[in-house]
Amino acid sequence: MLIGELSRRTGVSPRLLRYYETQGLLRAGRGPNGYRVYEERTVVTVRQVRALLDAGLSTEVIRSVLPCARGEQPEFARCADVRDILGRELAATDERLDGLRRSRDTLAGFLAQVQP
Repeated sequence: MLIGELSRRTGVSPRLLRYYETQGLLRAGRGPNGYRVYEERTVVTVRQVRALLDAGLSTEVIRSVLPCARGEQPEFARCADVRDILGRELAATDERLDGLRRSRDTLAGFLAQVQP
């Protein structure tokens, strides 16, 4: 399928699809006219990428775990390092949340000091 059809079927713009390709998340062949040609299974891959991006993963992390993803809302096969990679990402997210909570508490304290 051509990039326009992939875009329609996934709801992802052609520009983002080309970006995913440059990041090593998608592969496209080339037709005789030089246009990108995607295999049918690429629809699922794009949906996996979107779900993983929505989870807050970087394209670098997605590139490392994508080969182990199964299904549109990915489940992961038992691949080496996936558990460790996702565990590190979860720990980093928890750290960011803790930092945001501290910032929120500090801001709330500042706000409480402001005279109405």
